[in-house]
Amino acid sequence: MRVHVVSDVHGNAGDLARAGEGADALICLGDLVLFLDYADHGRGIFPDLFGVENADRLVELRTARRFDEARDLGRRLWAELDVDRDTAIEAAVRRQYAELFAAFPTPTYATYGNVDIPRLWPEFAGPGTTVLDGQRVEIGGLTFGFVGGGLRTPMRTPFEISDEEYAAKVEALGEVDVLCSHIPPEVPELTYDTVARRFERGSRALLDAIRRTRPRYALFGHVHQPLARRMRIAATECVNVGHFASSGRPFALEW
Repeated sequence: MRVHVVSDVHGNAGDLARAGEGADALICLGDLVLFLDYADHGRGIFPDLFGVENADRLVELRTARRFDEARDLGRRLWAELDVDRDTAIEAAVRRQYAELFAAFPTPTYATYGNVDIPRLWPEFAGPGTTVLDGQRVEIGGLTFGFVGGGLRTPMRTPFEISDEEYAAKVEALGEVDVLCSHIPPEVPELTYDTVARRFERGSRALLDAIRRTRPRYALFGHVHQPLARRMRIAATECVNVGHFASSGRPFALEW
């Protein structure tokens, strides 16, 4: 059995359409939407609306962790644009989702990332795509558990939830062979981004579940340039499956 796993697709529909080649199934761990590409400030919803110069400024502020100033910039730009913010963003996300969900092979098993909008997924997920969050599924004789979304941060991305709500989803999985999530367990080597030079939020509940239930694998994304891409915690191989938007290559899991 061979399964390909991707995360942090961020608009890369071209490579996503090929990600399932040679595999029995595809797993996607979220962040389909591209709001702003930190490597190419001309790509994404934000520069489409406000231009590259403003995207440069927003990245500069966020990278410096000047989040209040970044939000002030956003509020000013939206006021100048004189359109309803939620309507404009949702329209842009729908255009991206239409292309990205059409690229999923059959079968695909997917969960949400922190920049995704879960309420829109039922409109785009076809019969070959199974969406899971706080749920389990059997693939090739192994039990896979899925936990979507991220934890709350100053970035205030669309699908951030409380630690308690997240922990409840992890607890609902019970024992699984493969633990799949968008964010990593709360381990410094797995949560530190070496390019952004900051710690992203990881989950203590995931770490506790790994130590308690000892799955074969814990697969995740979210941290684009981690200090460590994989490490072992007790019996569990923890793997950041990679920043698919930039690499275009899935992680292969075989058994």
